[in-house]
Amino acid sequence: MLEQLAFSEVRFSYGDAPILRDFDLRIGKGEFISLIGPSGIGKSTVFQLIAGLLEPQAGTIAINGAPVENRLGMVGYMPQRDALLPWRTVVENAALPLEIKGVSKMEAQARVRGELPRYGLSEWADAYPSELSGGMRQRVSFLRALLSGTDIMLLDEPFSALDGLTRMEMQEWLMSMWQETGSTMLMITHDIDEAILLADRVVVLTGKPIEKPVELKVDIARPRTSSCRNQAAFLALREQIWELLRQQNGKQPGRREA
Repeated sequence: MLEQLAFSEVRFSYGDAPILRDFDLRIGKGEFISLIGPSGIGKSTVFQLIAGLLEPQAGTIAINGAPVENRLGMVGYMPQRDALLPWRTVVENAALPLEIKGVSKMEAQARVRGELPRYGLSEWADAYPSELSGGMRQRVSFLRALLSGTDIMLLDEPFSALDGLTRMEMQEWLMSMWQETGSTMLMITHDIDEAILLADRVVVLTGKPIEKPVELKVDIARPRTSSCRNQAAFLALREQIWELLRQQNGKQPGRREA
């Protein structure tokens, strides 16, 4: 598999607080990677380094095999909250990255309207964010990120604000969009089941600072649905990740608390 994103011996600290030390991570083109770890360990820092909002203090970050110092605009980003502009319609919100790149408003909006059917948003093209459900808003956010023109997508807990049923529907929708677009996706989540269900590999971030992430391959056939959660391989991987997180929090291995 062609390597699309790579951290090589990356170091990063906030003042005297080290976050990453000689951090290595390799991601292949078209992979779906879930990042999971305790709150505050450095997941968002990893995303900010990928996006170019932060720069490593040592080591390199490579895209498509070449170290890149200025990565701003080279990745799409879907935040935890959809961050749609309330005064812009669905079409106008999704067209924003195209307009920023200099595409005329008419051309940008025409392109967005052509994309809306596969997102189930055709009838909502001229609606405002306040008129949309949570799942619809996240679909608009995903489309907007995809229209940034990159095939590397960063998803920062994209479904955490949704109710349980909508979240499950959006997980299956995202799997179908990933397969359709062929994009490389990295997703931060605190939900172990979500991490396993969506990913080719789950990367568990442990240690302060993070030195060597634990990478776990998800050997569950695709296409996947929510029923995969009942498979023995799924349950075993869930328990393995849970124990890694327990150990990170300084607890002794054993039974999960109620």
